[in-house]
Amino acid sequence: MQTIMSKNIVLKSAMVLGFVWFIWFANGHFDEYTIRILNNIAIFVILAVSYNLINGVTGQFSLEPNGFVAIGAYVTALLLISPDNKSYQYAIEDPYPFIMTLESNFVVALLLSGLFAMLLALVLSFPVFRVRGDYLAIVTLGFGFIIKILAINHPAVTNGSLGLNDIPEFSNLYWTGGLAIVSVIVVLNIINSKFGRAMKAVRDDEDAAIAMGVNTFKAKTFAFCTSAFFEGIGGGLLAALLTSISPDLFDFFFTFQLLIIIVLGGLGSTTGAIIGTVLVMGGSEWMRFLDEPMNLFGYETVAMPGMRMVVFSLILIFIMLFAREGIMGKRELTDLFKSRKKGGK
Repeated sequence: MQTIMSKNIVLKSAMVLGFVWFIWFANGHFDEYTIRILNNIAIFVILAVSYNLINGVTGQFSLEPNGFVAIGAYVTALLLISPDNKSYQYAIEDPYPFIMTLESNFVVALLLSGLFAMLLALVLSFPVFRVRGDYLAIVTLGFGFIIKILAINHPAVTNGSLGLNDIPEFSNLYWTGGLAIVSVIVVLNIINSKFGRAMKAVRDDEDAAIAMGVNTFKAKTFAFCTSAFFEGIGGGLLAALLTSISPDLFDFFFTFQLLIIIVLGGLGSTTGAIIGTVLVMGGSEWMRFLDEPMNLFGYETVAMPGMRMVVFSLILIFIMLFAREGIMGKRELTDLFKSRKKGGK
């Protein structure tokens, strides 16, 4: 048993060191466009693995990520934009006096973004988890719409539909990649802890879990708050990468994109969430050449904007037809190594 555990520790340590080396190598050798894509992938890894914790591991069909990401993005933006910069941005309505006093460094801004999102998740958990299944999805979907509407209708805080601009660009590959690694490690440790076992029990059969003495509300609330914390941090990183945010950025399509990622990778699998992120966010960018004129067997085709999304959608349909539970199902990468070792024996 100790030998198996030590081998797992060595494997996980080697994977972490491999990712750290890749971040260092990419930052010094890749072009700006590729680094931009990698930053985007790293941020969505944070969002996907945290969303998978509540939706895949705990089995709660929640559609709230866009709301928590928006909160994180606006908190970070308001804390990073200098008071002088704010004074000329608010065109619809003058900002509240306390908005002008908000200013902090990047680390504090990210932590507060995560904490604000987590606090709101804690408050929401009491009414939200009074329902299950499709009703839970409707309630959390409504929360996402409410956050967007509040951002539009409170220009004294968010500058309304105009959004916030000139956000300092702090998000580099070290920040996004480093926090992606941290989020994956934290989520995997939670899944393998007693809280993770309680979450899986809720997912598999909530009534049976209650009969066995599992505090299902506590398990769901813990997953919900942890997910919201990392989604808030992901929103802050996104704001500091794009340097401009508006309410339209956080509509339902944002949640739908994350839902595609975790379903494609496999609900309940952190490894699957990472693979799904790379395929969806990286693959859609790689296939941009399909939108441009091409030379096919000597025939010049015209530009077809949107063709890459058609092809990408067909690929997703093909994968889901032959992998009903996603690419990884509920398995992790370490599970594959274990099965290979058993097969070898």
